[in-house]
Amino acid sequence: MEKKRFGQAIGTHLGKPIYESITQSDIHYFFDRVAECDRDGCPLDQLNKDELMFAPGLIYKQS
Repeated sequence: MEKKRFGQAIGTHLGKPIYESITQSDIHYFFDRVAECDRDGCPLDQLNKDELMFAPGLIYKQS
């Protein structure tokens, strides 16, 4: 399993850092938005094909 590489922290959400970018499996993702979540979780239908969600509900778009 390849480790994620993180760019510069640009803020926080729910006490966790929001990174400007994340690289995973040599694919680069840039922070796009905070997911709409409720007490049951964050529905995945809000993701586009080129996006990933990282805890806690941060959506990153593939560059």
